[in-house]
Amino acid sequence: MLSMLDPNNSEENFPDVEKALDDPDGLLAIGGCLSVERLVNAYRHGIFPWFNEGDPILWWSPNPRLVLKPEEIKISRSLKKLLRKQEYSITFDTAFLETINACSAPRENAAGTWITTSMVDAYAMLHDRGFAHSVEAWYDGRLCGGLYGVAIGRVFFGESMFFKRSNASKVAFATLTKYLQFWNYSLIDCQVKTEHLVNFGAAEIERKQFVDQIAIFCNQPVSQRAWKNPIQ
Repeated sequence: MLSMLDPNNSEENFPDVEKALDDPDGLLAIGGCLSVERLVNAYRHGIFPWFNEGDPILWWSPNPRLVLKPEEIKISRSLKKLLRKQEYSITFDTAFLETINACSAPRENAAGTWITTSMVDAYAMLHDRGFAHSVEAWYDGRLCGGLYGVAIGRVFFGESMFFKRSNASKVAFATLTKYLQFWNYSLIDCQVKTEHLVNFGAAEIERKQFVDQIAIFCNQPVSQRAWKNPIQ
């Protein structure tokens, strides 16, 4: 039976992730709130929110989990060529709201979006507190692609990407991964399997292994240079 979380208690513990349902895969709890404290606690335990507008907050911890070690990224020959051309200018944290709002736009052949207004507001608070970050790809002064996620210790929990111009989000992700290596990050959480991320070298691991790893990595420091804007 799913746990019901108290919306007035941000410090309430989540149930053990091993209690998550098999169908739908990873559904763990219902309710609660989207406070900074609640969200940070969720990520530290391998849990994330995902729900539609008008629905109660749903908390997930799927098994297996898709992850990527920054040093193991695979970059195709065509993407390497594009990176060398420096067609896009990449920045960090210069347009967080624009990036998350672009990610929230309905996708082709999809109805609605899971990045609700309450989610945008919650991650904006995470950004203000230094946990949520955005990576932006610019072309001719226009925001053409990017991604956002949550960084705790040496783990980057990826949330969503968007692009308005060919390969913009791929360049943003490849550039971020390069910098995560420089900053001593150990793991990128990609959540669930997509061929797009598998092509970058992401692989599935058992949920228990993932939770054990982030319990260590989330408590380890990263470089003081982390999340400074790259020089293009």
